[in-house]
Amino acid sequence: MQKNIISYNDKDTELEGYYAYIESDKKKPVVLVAHDWSGNNDFAKRKAEQLAELGYIGFAIDMFGKGKIGKTKEEKSALIQPLIQDRNMLQQRILAAYNTVKKLKNADVSHIGAIGFCFGGLCVLDLARSGADVKGVVSFHGLLQAPQNTAPHPIKAKILALHGYDDPMVTPDAVMHFGNEMTAAKVNWQLDMYGNTMHAFTNPDANDPSFGTVYNKQADTRSWIAMRNFFEEIF
Repeated sequence: MQKNIISYNDKDTELEGYYAYIESDKKKPVVLVAHDWSGNNDFAKRKAEQLAELGYIGFAIDMFGKGKIGKTKEEKSALIQPLIQDRNMLQQRILAAYNTVKKLKNADVSHIGAIGFCFGGLCVLDLARSGADVKGVVSFHGLLQAPQNTAPHPIKAKILALHGYDDPMVTPDAVMHFGNEMTAAKVNWQLDMYGNTMHAFTNPDANDPSFGTVYNKQADTRSWIAMRNFFEEIF
């Protein structure tokens, strides 16, 4: 497996991506990996490697800036707030990664997808909302709220949302609003809802019931299988 670090920019902000792939003479679909509110950490990079094992180019993107990793809840919140409050900036930031992967050697630019975790789920959904020409995006326990300050664009991507029913950060009512948004936009979308499952269910380090973040091995396994099936269908 080849593993690489690449620098790219969103205007004046230097960003650092990480991508992995298994060498081949054939072009490969590319799947972006959008990190949680911690930053482009080892979890996101490992997901890029797991995608490489499935035959894709896995590209862990950087939404915060080179070397920016939040360690405390306060630091993490400070990193995501500017992007959550300015969804135009968020979309511009993830589009910088999207435009970067199109230049990668052996990238099949007609088959680009994206997955995201927590805050990263919001990022990949906003990539789709930006009108980018991506085949599909997958949100794992993502934030689902629609932007209020961006111009509407036709959503070309198919969308899969993987969600815990007991997620206190995105309640069933919020999920219903998301479904209504997708339906009104005439999106090809689907939702898997996992019972007795809280936020961050794919992260083995999540163990804070009072905060609403708890790892769930069964939901983790089921959601990854759902993602695999989704990409096999659209790629």
